[in-house]
Amino acid sequence: MKQLLTLATLLVLSSPLFAQTPEEKAVELKNEAIKTMDEGNTEKARKLLEEAKKLDPNDPTYDYEIAFSYNIDKNYKEVIKICKKLTKHKDKFPEVYQMMGNAYDYDGNSKKAIQTYDKGLDLFPNAGNLYLERGNMELVQGNYNEALDYYIEGTKRDPMHSSNYYWCSKLYLSSENEYLGMIYGELFMNLERNSKRTVEISKLLYDTYDSEISFEGDTTASVSFASNNIEISVEGGDPDGAAEALLAALTQKTYGTMVYEMTLVLSLVGEDEISLESLNRIRTKFVENYYANDKDEEFPNVLFEYQKKVQDAGHMEAYNYWILSQGNDAEFDSWMTDNEDKWDAFIDWFLPNGIQLDEDHKFVQP
Repeated sequence: MKQLLTLATLLVLSSPLFAQTPEEKAVELKNEAIKTMDEGNTEKARKLLEEAKKLDPNDPTYDYEIAFSYNIDKNYKEVIKICKKLTKHKDKFPEVYQMMGNAYDYDGNSKKAIQTYDKGLDLFPNAGNLYLERGNMELVQGNYNEALDYYIEGTKRDPMHSSNYYWCSKLYLSSENEYLGMIYGELFMNLERNSKRTVEISKLLYDTYDSEISFEGDTTASVSFASNNIEISVEGGDPDGAAEALLAALTQKTYGTMVYEMTLVLSLVGEDEISLESLNRIRTKFVENYYANDKDEEFPNVLFEYQKKVQDAGHMEAYNYWILSQGNDAEFDSWMTDNEDKWDAFIDWFLPNGIQLDEDHKFVQP
């Protein structure tokens, strides 16, 4: 009896160690609510989130998820109402301004949407999602240069946010400076490895190689990835601004033509067609030539640094086939059949060795 009593007493005394705190229970309810929303039952999800709020009233994420549920229902006025309240919370976060701006836009008030994104950027100047939304607002109005400015800034302020790279790639690949689209596109694929957009960019990269590299006979090759034109625009006639813009344009032209294109031409020696097999050789030689000619010291580039890391690890062939796989499905499938061991070894290495970008290690246009 004494032993039983001691055990019972121990269980009673230790039970608080295993009891859920209100905050833990609230998180559990939130997770259940999110799952319920995914299943399409937004009304039930809101009830769960209201219960969670009672348990942890100081956490703003519960109201945010409630607003998100109304966003699913396309009740944008309710979304705006809740988000306005959240903007006054001491622990507000960038997604609040993103959702509220989107709600204004969906509700037909693009001017208010822009004001909301701008306010969010004032408070969160490193929020990549808000640069994305501002860029999107310019894009839908046909202001491509302005949109590109926001996307580029987004890649610099929030280097791991993939969507800004996606749009930089799309816009540059439709311009005369495709080399920048090639760089942004490959960075995007490394950040967002498995999505419909990854498939799209893979094909765009391959198609751009195919269209911008020309072979004439057996001995001549030409490339066209960079513009020879210099265009600057300076408002107000500011001479210092004009000089700075001209220097930037000259540097970009120099890099595009004298570094990227010249390194690529050097890497085409011995090639006479575009295929996954030839592009693997070309891209491998590109990295080797970039470093052999010390271009990495004059123009450091996080993408080429990563490619060299892949190459040094012995996985450049599999990596190149992955990057460009959507350009030629049949050739990729054939290579996969013959190189299953190489592919498996690459994936085992690739999963824990993805590209890491941050404030001190990011792509900045030359």
